[in-house]
Amino acid sequence: MSAKNKKTSKKETNTPRVILGTTETKLLESDLGNAYRFVLNERKKNSVLEIPGTPTTYVVSIKEEDATHKTKEKARQAGSALASILKRRSISSINISNKLKKTEWFLCFIEGLLLGAYAFRKYKTTKENSLFEKFEHDCDFLNEKDLDELLNIVYATEFARDLVNETPQYLDAVTFANEIKKDIIKCGAKAEILGKKQIESLKMGGLLAVNRGSIHPPTFTILEWKPKNAKNKKPVVLVGKGVVYDTGGLDIKTGGSMATMKCDMAGAAAVAGTTLAIAKNKLPVHIVALIPATDNRPGGNAYAAGDVITMHNGKTVEVLNTDAEGRMILADALSYAQKYNPELVIDIATLTGAAVRAIGDIGIVAMGNVDESCMNELISSGNHVYERIAEMPFWEEYGEMIKSEIADIKNIGGATAGQITAGKFLEHFTMYPWIHLDIAGPAFLDKASHYRPLGGTGVGVRLLYDFIKNKYVTNPTKK
Repeated sequence: MSAKNKKTSKKETNTPRVILGTTETKLLESDLGNAYRFVLNERKKNSVLEIPGTPTTYVVSIKEEDATHKTKEKARQAGSALASILKRRSISSINISNKLKKTEWFLCFIEGLLLGAYAFRKYKTTKENSLFEKFEHDCDFLNEKDLDELLNIVYATEFARDLVNETPQYLDAVTFANEIKKDIIKCGAKAEILGKKQIESLKMGGLLAVNRGSIHPPTFTILEWKPKNAKNKKPVVLVGKGVVYDTGGLDIKTGGSMATMKCDMAGAAAVAGTTLAIAKNKLPVHIVALIPATDNRPGGNAYAAGDVITMHNGKTVEVLNTDAEGRMILADALSYAQKYNPELVIDIATLTGAAVRAIGDIGIVAMGNVDESCMNELISSGNHVYERIAEMPFWEEYGEMIKSEIADIKNIGGATAGQITAGKFLEHFTMYPWIHLDIAGPAFLDKASHYRPLGGTGVGVRLLYDFIKNKYVTNPTKK
């Protein structure tokens, strides 16, 4: 069930009880009765204990770490561990007795609990265990506005997960754009979907080339949240790769590597989710989101290795591999972003296998032309939400690897540093402060990891929301 339906209130009776604290919390015998000695002996061994001899009672212990962001992550993981138990037990609601000292720890526990309870069940025909959907709490020092903000962020993250987990036979580019628009406009944000004729008039050669093998038309979606009290005079522009299914085109993918390629629009889902979270929480920030979308298939008219494509900004690209399609559609969107005279542009994409080989599925590869302080703010947000950033070198020598003999640039470099040469390709289409994020590793998992589920993770939503809020709302002087 989506986070928007998870109701909260002050603690009530007749539902399972959760006692939440750190491993150092002094529990009273009156809290647990006869189970008190069991907890003293056992609670440090696991983050979640089910107490025998009691009406369903759980003790959740969070280990306090030296670094604040690590303690927050322990709280999320503890929430996720409890969510797993609640799923197995078909428990849909709980009472939380909070003994944590800090609001942020409590909120992180709730975040992990809700994200850990996520499941994509749209196509299930058999009845399964009930999903967790409601909690009550006695946390008197909690500001309910902070909790509402968190619930909206969780909802937006799960919105992105749902999009990534959808099937390719349902989610073509047009359906994808309409699904995004449907939720975005409910929050008061604007959404415009450009069709193929409009894309042709804009001369977006990269997007049109990738789309040539498809039976479905491409789309270019523009989202905008522009409140009257926006703190930034020039907008922040987010660009997300929206390849709704990637076969590789004529350079077709091999074996099982194609099975997860419905996730190749995870960057676009993250951009849509971030915009949704910002609009739902009414952040005073002007945001524009650009989503080029198509599938990449080997149809009879598909673009081919050897083609030279003229892009939206007039630059020419020699195509050496049709499976390097994401950068082609991102490039058109990045050059289109110039019309907004943006303060900052961030693109996010499942762009390269090289990013996965470099850091696995644990973190996000980043690079760009922004100053050190801006990148450090993003890294700080990555630590805060635990969507951590690995900044790559962006030396000019890498740009030499994508020079073409017959066009301005080519769409792949050599056998090494593929995640960086992809960024260098995109740099040719940026004339403003810019950050590139490659989420090829953490966007889609083949095995659940704490509150990151099997399948689409919604990575990027929490990161971008935290970064934008801190940079333009909480600490605007740091700009």
